[in-house]
Amino acid sequence: MLSAFLDRHRASVRRACAGLSPAASAAAPVPGSPHLTVRGVVSHLTWSEHHWFEAVLLGRPERVADPPEGAPAAGPGAVRRPAPGSGLADLIAGYEAQCERSRTVTARLEPRSGARRSRVGEPPVTLRWVLIHMVEETAAHVGQLEMLRGLVEADPLRRLP
Repeated sequence: MLSAFLDRHRASVRRACAGLSPAASAAAPVPGSPHLTVRGVVSHLTWSEHHWFEAVLLGRPERVADPPEGAPAAGPGAVRRPAPGSGLADLIAGYEAQCERSRTVTARLEPRSGARRSRVGEPPVTLRWVLIHMVEETAAHVGQLEMLRGLVEADPLRRLP
C-alpha cells in the first residue's frame, strides 16, 4: 500500500511538469527564493530517491553533484540545482529511472529491513520508514511544483531567467 501511495505521488510529479516550456521550468517566481524552480525540485526528488533507497538502505555511495557557482551549499534538505543546459524532459526521464531503481530496491527488501547506513547515535531506519518518509516528501514537493506552475502560468514573464 505504501508503494502504491508513493507511485501515485511520483505520477503527480510528471503531471505537474507536463507541457512546461524550458523557460517556465527554469523560472524562479517566488520572491526571495531564486533557486526554487521546477527543474530544481525534480532534481532534488531524483536525489532523494537515490539517497534514501540506495545510499541509506543499501549503503551505496552518494551521488552528489557540485552545486553550480553561486548556489547554496548542498545538504540533505537542499533543493538540488540541475546542471546548466539539462532540459526538463531529461530531468523527468532521470527521475523516472531513479524511481524504477527505488522500486527494485523496495521489491528486494522486507518492510522491517534495516538500513545499512544510519546517523551516528541513531538506530537504522527501515524500508517501511523510508517509504512513509518518501510519500510525505514527494507529496510536499508535488505541492511546490503545482505552486510554481501556477505562478508561472499566471504571469509567464515573472522572474524568468
